[in-house]
Amino acid sequence: MWEYSEKVQEHFFNPRNAGPLNEANAVGEVGSISCGDALRLMLKVDPESERIVAASFQTFGCGSAIASSSALTEMIKGMTLDEALKVSNQDIADYLDGLPPEKMHCSVMGREALEAAVANYRGEEWKDDHEEGALICKCFAIDAVMIEDTVRANNLSTVQDVINYTKAGGGCAACHEGIEEILAKVLAERGESFKPAQATSPVAASGKLSTLERVKRIQQVIEQVRPMLQRDRGDIELVDIDGKTIYVSMKGACAGCQMEALTLQGVQQQMMDALGEFVKLVPVRATTPAGACVTPGA
Repeated sequence: MWEYSEKVQEHFFNPRNAGPLNEANAVGEVGSISCGDALRLMLKVDPESERIVAASFQTFGCGSAIASSSALTEMIKGMTLDEALKVSNQDIADYLDGLPPEKMHCSVMGREALEAAVANYRGEEWKDDHEEGALICKCFAIDAVMIEDTVRANNLSTVQDVINYTKAGGGCAACHEGIEEILAKVLAERGESFKPAQATSPVAASGKLSTLERVKRIQQVIEQVRPMLQRDRGDIELVDIDGKTIYVSMKGACAGCQMEALTLQGVQQQMMDALGEFVKLVPVRATTPAGACVTPGA
């Protein structure tokens, strides 16, 4: 399981500025629920000074996405729009005392949402670059332009770096060759040569998990989140796996809890990260009394 700084945990469990902002006059939306991450950033901007008076967010995603969004809103309040546009995804990660490499794409999404909100305020058309270049990663709808820009901005040098920062290549792995071509091009501009990583196992070479390995990873995720739920008198158990649908049973205080949907969302995101594919987590209803439970970080 990834190591999170205390600041990441604080902004996840106690997010700042979460929820609608009725006075917003600048709104930026990026990502999509189908891809597992979506962010709506809302700003209230003073028309005379173009200073951000208030900021709020609504996020569909993992714990790192919530923490990154929370941090971003705290960072940009009081800034002018031009000052806010200088905030990079690395600045967001640094504010949180670091993010796991596998979660850096959450900070990238925050930066994009900010750019979209500023463009919205200024009446400009903002494009997220996903339609400008050739589509490289079909799993997450990431194109060549976004990958190139992210590689340049963050000095990336490996396919795993690209997966961590953009999600591209984190699904079926069919696009790894395309990502390698982009890396070779950008590294050549920096006077460096690209050296493809060598696959170390049949699974790594094919990009696919065996049935046994797939079941093991699903069970590992379940075992990782159970202690957090058990501390609040709840629990979760794996019931069945039917293709991309994973059935679980929520036990004790987590059964029927008002936070159940958010808890399942967090576990589902962890499973998608572990498996490298889209899956749906479905609760098998039980007749246990409702209570309070926490949402495990993803």
